[in-house]
Order: sequence, then structure tokens, then C-alpha cells
Amino acid sequence: MPSRRLGLSLGVDLVPVKTCSFDCPFCEVCRTTCHTVERRAYVPVADVLAELDDWLAAGGEADIITVAGSGEPTLHSGFGEILAGISARCSIPTALLTNSSLMHLPEVRTAAAHASIVKVSLSAWDGASFARVNRAHPSLDFDAMVAGLRALRAEHEGAIWMEVFLMAGLNDAPADVERIAVLARGIGPDRIQLNTVVRPPADRSAVAVTAEALEALAGRFEPRAEVIAGFTGSPPAAAPVSSDRVVGMLARRPCTAADIGVSFGLAADAAAALLAGLRSAGRITTEPRENGVYYSAKS
Repeated sequence: MPSRRLGLSLGVDLVPVKTCSFDCPFCEVCRTTCHTVERRAYVPVADVLAELDDWLAAGGEADIITVAGSGEPTLHSGFGEILAGISARCSIPTALLTNSSLMHLPEVRTAAAHASIVKVSLSAWDGASFARVNRAHPSLDFDAMVAGLRALRAEHEGAIWMEVFLMAGLNDAPADVERIAVLARGIGPDRIQLNTVVRPPADRSAVAVTAEALEALAGRFEPRAEVIAGFTGSPPAAAPVSSDRVVGMLARRPCTAADIGVSFGLAADAAAALLAGLRSAGRITTEPRENGVYYSAKS
């Protein structure tokens, strides 16, 4: 999939849709149906690595391999073993995309250290905002999560990136963003990225912050935050394409025609024609947004 942060990414999905410790209104997957903090082997480690072996044997190429998916990947008790297995099999760097909720657990921080990049999240500034912005599982404690992020920085020599997700009218007031920035300084990530609602969100009341407002808020962070832009990577040289593969991708997350073109190496007109055919067949739906039309697999 095309990632605005990481280039062309091979996603490794470790939990069923939608198993998560949060129920964020801005989530591009869907509302959380299994709200949990239970860590277990949701899918067998051996099966995940066998699929990776098949992908590599078929000549798979990517800029990065991303452990993320349809929920919170650190809920999988073997995610560190999977990250280590990926690194043993190829030279493609890895990224762990986590909502940070379980970083208070030492075993989770140890497992996360297998990733080339650990991308953490921080979009609240206290327990009350944590409940509103992330709709966190009731057993989670915001201060413990922040302490876990500080411990991760102290223990982990690799790259730590932080995403701050802002929604209009919820956590984008300058005073509140400053509170998040103060916490971020105490954690010390290598990079900070400001994000907002781009793809259709789980809760349609989630509203994007304007690009101008994000740029104005970016300077409150140290280092200065990057405002995430559109995907600018190059298409793969020969990506296999079929209707089923495209629908499978759209079942993971909504995408634009440009996203499909980049992911499968299709020209713009070819991607548009393929999507038009799938829509006529009743296999996908469309949703116009301010930044373009997004396609999703029909439920």
C-alpha cells in the first residue's frame, strides 16, 4: 500500500478487524468491534512468516515492511518474533505502527526494539482528553502510557517517530496542542508528524484540521513537526493486479484511484477503468471527500 509516511509499504496485519485497545473516531478502518487489551497470538507466527517467504520468493518489493493493520499490532503476543523473523529474511527495513497504549509493558518495549522504526502516537494531554480523542479501553491509564513512551526512548537506540493526530474542535486548540508538545519534548522522538482526517473516518463527525492550521501548529513541537503530505513514491516495476487483489486492498482501508495506481503500477486511466468496473459490479463503493474520491470494499 502507498503510505504517506513511509513510501510503498507491505502491510503485515496481526489482529482481526477491528481488534484494538482504542476506538478512535478518526480511524480509517472502522469502529472497534473488539475493544480489548488482551495480548495473545491472534494469528500463528509461523503462518505470517510463511506468507512473507512466499511474497519474497515471488519477487516482492517494497520500501518498508509495516507491522500494523486492522487494529493494534502490539496486542499480538508474538509481534516481536515476527519483526525479528522479517529482519532475518530480507534487508527491507521494518516499521511498527502502534497507538502506544501498551508501551507501559516492558515486554512490549523489548519486542518493539526489533523494528527499524517505532512509530508511536500521542494525540491527548491528560486522562480526560485521552478518553475523548482515543476512546481508550477503560483499563488504560494515560500517565502510565506516557511513562512507557519515555522508557521506550531511554531503552531504544533505534528511530522513534511520533504521530500527533488532530481533529477540528476536539484537540486542535493551540493551548491543547501546546500541552501535547510539552509531553512530546519529554519523550524525545526523532521525528514528529502532524496528521488529520484524510480518508473516510470511522465516526463521520471527525473533521479535518486545515493544512494552514497544521502548519501554524507545527512549530510548537521540538523537533518541528512535519505536516504529512500526499504519497509521492514511485509505482513498483511489475505489481500483480487482479480485481480480487484490489478489492482485498480496499477491504483494508479506503483508497483513491491514485493510491491504487501506485500500489499496482497502473496508469491513471487504467486504475480508473478498473475501479469503475468494480463499482458497476457492486463490489466497491465510493465516498467523495475534500481531497478526492475514496473507494472502499462493499461490506
